[in-house]
Amino acid sequence: MSSMSSHKTTTLPKSALIALSIGAIGVVFGDIGTSPLYAFREALGQAASDGLVADEIFGVLSLAIWSLFLIVSVKYVTFLMRADNNGEGGVLALAALARRALGWRSRTAIVLGATGAALFYGDAMITPALSVLSAVEGLRTLPGAADAINETQIILITIVILIGLFLIQARGTARVSKLFGPVCILWFVVIGGLGLWHIADEPGILWAFNPWEAVHFLLTHGTLGLFVLGAVFLTVTGAEALTADMGHFGLVPIRLAWFALAGPALVLNYLGQGAYALNKLEALEAANQPFVNADWFFLMAPDAVRPALIVLAMIATVIASQAVITGAYSLTQQAVQLGFLPRLRVRNTSADYAGQIYLPSINWLLLVGVLVLVIQFRTSSAMAAAYGIAVTGTMVVTTCLAYIVVRHNWRWSRPWALALILPFLSLDLIFFGANSLRVIEGGWVPLAIAAAIGFTIFTWVRGKSIVRTFEQRQSVPLADLAAALARRPPERVEGTAIFMTGTPTAAPGALLHNLKHNKVLHATNLIATVKTSDMPYVDPAERCDIKRLDDNFSVVVLRYGFMESPDVPHDLAAAAKAGTIDLDPMKASYFIGRNTLKADADVGMPLWQDRIFMFLQRNASDPTDFLRIPPGKVLELGEQVTV
Repeated sequence: MSSMSSHKTTTLPKSALIALSIGAIGVVFGDIGTSPLYAFREALGQAASDGLVADEIFGVLSLAIWSLFLIVSVKYVTFLMRADNNGEGGVLALAALARRALGWRSRTAIVLGATGAALFYGDAMITPALSVLSAVEGLRTLPGAADAINETQIILITIVILIGLFLIQARGTARVSKLFGPVCILWFVVIGGLGLWHIADEPGILWAFNPWEAVHFLLTHGTLGLFVLGAVFLTVTGAEALTADMGHFGLVPIRLAWFALAGPALVLNYLGQGAYALNKLEALEAANQPFVNADWFFLMAPDAVRPALIVLAMIATVIASQAVITGAYSLTQQAVQLGFLPRLRVRNTSADYAGQIYLPSINWLLLVGVLVLVIQFRTSSAMAAAYGIAVTGTMVVTTCLAYIVVRHNWRWSRPWALALILPFLSLDLIFFGANSLRVIEGGWVPLAIAAAIGFTIFTWVRGKSIVRTFEQRQSVPLADLAAALARRPPERVEGTAIFMTGTPTAAPGALLHNLKHNKVLHATNLIATVKTSDMPYVDPAERCDIKRLDDNFSVVVLRYGFMESPDVPHDLAAAAKAGTIDLDPMKASYFIGRNTLKADADVGMPLWQDRIFMFLQRNASDPTDFLRIPPGKVLELGEQVTV
């Protein structure tokens, strides 16, 4: 059994550690940090569906506390953050790591990675809708506001906030993001303080730390216990962000932020909500009145400070939504680089931070999806039923990928790997099963979104495979073409021709068409290929690999990590400046093959799927934009391909 992790541990200065921890609190914990707005309320509502007794409050709280401990503290913070891909985490980073470990058997890792990515988009749509809506609903807890503010007004305020959030994405969030950490620190201090205040009223609530309360609740409540468990899972939504944002902040700052502030504040708040609900239950029982579930989070605050708490909650949910939106951009960029999705237009919104990107198409698709969810479900309680299944599905996928990493990257024996992973997988499957019971209530929504994204990924990958097969059948080995041209050289013209291709050993189609129709060869010819590594970043010193074939041709391979955006002219110019290739960037022309697709029911995919692939191809970002090649230096040549 080899070392438990390949993670590189670095010692950070105290000032840098504190700064990164503050940043992590604002970005990493935004989603899970706003779960108290609705998680305890929804779980208690399920438990109270047939009446409520004090033991059920203890059971719900115990389930929440132990879910936070086992899933967040043990599974994610202690274990999964060690299964990193050169410092990067998240489902696609794990999939790339697993794919590298499996080699030719990597289809399993690809399918799991695509599934996890598809499920994430469902989560990315529901998180802003649910969190902002639940914060705005707090307005109805103000004294006298329950009748004055109706459901329609709540929805309109939520829509205005969400539209504003998505509109500012194009301008970038580098400036305002500096406030995320301090605001979220204030948020955690406030919610922890509120919880502590009410725990003092009912100190017996601390008995919820006893795990037997959770076990006893599940054993004695049958199917209802599973519905409660599905709602309790809302307490840990956002745990995926701990690994997904690891590359930005590092393992130690995230762990420090969780154990020093975020984790304790969440536990205190849930205990405080439980204590407040228990106090109300005892008062109602003494007055012989029925128990009614309520918005416990906001009601914990005194009337005088509740408006400030509502405003703070709105700001915190906007920050949580921003983190998810940014995560969707980052995941999409990775998916494009790994070949799961067509090229999409990516804009850098900050000159100082490479990770600050904006994808217009993803932004507007997310906005439409979020608004549809708000209008369709209308309340956070109705939407909460749709939330858990996407997150639990992603967690199951992440755990399966972690097994591949432990087994094949860390080289643990099968028994030891199973001994580590099976408890986590069992926990994930229990939660997934509990949330599956709520499919009819709304859980079908993220599944439908994930199915649509998954089908898009499958169609794109399958279509590209068909096109690649066609190109390989039509291809001529580059070495053979070079030898033939050396024997019978065509007419030469001045300048440098750079032929972009996906297969450096075969003559690019654009080169063959140029020879066939123009009957000329440039003085210098580079066959350039852009390859995406399974690593998040590639060392600039290893970016460019050049092999001289003969006096006419050189083959250039440019390597990029799946977290990087290609910049072909910049990196070729850097290689020329270093003297590794003979190239004048100002006199270079780029030749790109662009085939025309033709649908055929008898070839490749079904006709309807052909049309979807052709639509994706037509709407993909222009390769010149993707590769950052100046449009005035590009010539496109191609032929018709039947898919």
